[in-house]
Amino acid sequence: MKVTIVDYNSGNISSVINSFKEVAKNKVNIEVTSDLGKIKSSDKLVLPGQGSFKSCVDALNKIDGLTETLNEFAINNKKPLLGICVGLQMFADVGYEETETNGLGWISGKVSKIDNQNGKFKLPHIGWNQINIVKESKLFKEIENNSHMYFVHSYELIPNDKSVIAATTDYCSNIVCSVEKENIFGTQFHPEKSDKIGLKIIDNFINL
Repeated sequence: MKVTIVDYNSGNISSVINSFKEVAKNKVNIEVTSDLGKIKSSDKLVLPGQGSFKSCVDALNKIDGLTETLNEFAINNKKPLLGICVGLQMFADVGYEETETNGLGWISGKVSKIDNQNGKFKLPHIGWNQINIVKESKLFKEIENNSHMYFVHSYELIPNDKSVIAATTDYCSNIVCSVEKENIFGTQFHPEKSDKIGLKIIDNFINL
């Protein structure tokens, strides 16, 4: 089996790569590439994202055919794909960081700045926070509710269809921190920076 981490110059993804390799050991082939042929032939994809919504979308669009290849993989062929941080946010129709920018449109909804109640809460939301698992998700197999995950973000995904929400976290308000829609999975938190529990989530994805 081959799990591919999509490398589209979205920022430093070394911790994602290291964590997946640590979990996979030698049982699963972890590849890091922007080669469309290699992406198409993968069994599962990981879409990391670091930086702003706009910068990540722009970086995706700079690689000819990458967006179409991702659509074919996730939407047409229904193969498992995991978005992390801005990787999850790009599932939305539109994001409002820097300027209005179209996302991948896989999950109907928008990405807007967290309402920090006029400065009452610091942004970015950074550090460890509990997650509330709200539906049975394959990603959270054997993960206890209220486990702590590591976050760094100032923007949140607001999906139109609440049934895709797998987990939330409480910061300013109830923030969506994980989604599951058929074969599409996403975490706003960083499983690769969330210690053993985060590695278990990565393991769950690899073993889907």
